[in-house]
Amino acid sequence: MAKLNLVLILAVLASGLALVHNAYEARRLFAERDRIKAEGERLAADAERLKAERHAQATNLRVEQVARERLGMRPITPAVVASGVRP
Repeated sequence: MAKLNLVLILAVLASGLALVHNAYEARRLFAERDRIKAEGERLAADAERLKAERHAQATNLRVEQVARERLGMRPITPAVVASGVRP
């Protein structure tokens, strides 16, 4: 009878330790899920912001401004086309 009691006590202790471990692991995974969800929301917001910036940079006015300032381009005139001279 004493051996059976000892086995049952060890089984209860092992079961309790398993329960505590599983509860800890569940809390850890839940916290990690929340962290990853927040990171995903942050990345989605960044993607939307970058899309808006890309759209703003691709407007005709912005392209023309960059062409004039950085590339030194200017609108073509009939005089330049007729003479074939590059300015």
